Amino acid sequence: MITINIHNAKTHLSQLIAKALAGEEVVIAKAGKQLVRLLPIETSTPRASGQWKGKVSIAADFDILPGELLAYFNVEA
Repeated sequence: MITINIHNAKTHLSQLIAKALAGEEVVIAKAGKQLVRLLPIETSTPRASGQWKGKVSIAADFDILPGELLAYFNVEA
């Protein structure tokens, strides 16, 4: 684990990022008090399309708004 003060962290940020990406724990401190930990963002694998194909269907009247519901939207206050 590397603990570095804020001033040095600003000066060597690129190197600290490289160390964090390599799996090393980097902690930034102020006046000897640990404040934050520099961690790489977890990347996920992209989702494959078509996972729900054939499992979901949309009703033919999906886009039709029932008159009763439409009346609620047309009420004047």
